Amino acid sequence: MIRCVDVWKSYRTGGRSVEALRGVDLVIEEPGFYAIMGASGSGKSTLLHLLAALDVPDRGELHVGGRRIDGLSERELTAFRRHEIGIVFQQFNLIATMTAAENVALPGLLAGQPARTLRARSLELLEQLGLAERADHRPEALSGGEQQRVAIARALLYSPSVLFADEPTGNLDSRSSEALWEFLRSLSSQREMTVIMVTHEPAAAAHCRRAYLLSDGRVTGEIGTEGLDASGIAAEYQRVARSA
Repeated sequence: MIRCVDVWKSYRTGGRSVEALRGVDLVIEEPGFYAIMGASGSGKSTLLHLLAALDVPDRGELHVGGRRIDGLSERELTAFRRHEIGIVFQQFNLIATMTAAENVALPGLLAGQPARTLRARSLELLEQLGLAERADHRPEALSGGEQQRVAIARALLYSPSVLFADEPTGNLDSRSSEALWEFLRSLSSQREMTVIMVTHEPAAAAHCRRAYLLSDGRVTGEIGTEGLDASGIAAEYQRVARSA
């Protein structure tokens, strides 16, 4: 489902070149809920942005959902993002003047699809996410957790096989965060999806099947999370970091 082969990415900042990724190798073969963990500046968000076709690598291979994407044109990348994957960010990125259902349908509306068909699909997704009664509410009337579920529904509009989530609970309280992590876990299981979440929180990784650790732009190890709570994952993280 996911494969990175010797992936490099650098940026120009302050007149100098900074290597965000330095030869990343990563393979995820089965559907499930996975975490990419690392400290600030480790390269984890850069890696997710490359996998989600929001940026392109300097060199290396990227395979997502069984398709190699590092050589696609901008038009092909746009179509890939729209139809084959879903993306959820820390910021909910909902349009304040649109209802929940309209926000879910927005990618389809921009693509020129029939509003009636999109309305039916939006309502179906919102019902699945427990938001049927909130479909005609605007974001200001929704809690943070509800807004993030609307954003997830929007990401699921085209039934993607892979869902990327970049620090999705960064703007949520602890109770809403726990609920969202558990929802993403169940989503990956029920839909046989691959869900890749970038996080720095051991509590988030505790809900995942496996956590891949990044440091200084490289994958330095991985943690099998079965039987581990947040404190256990934090301890494993430190052990792997010391041995890297």
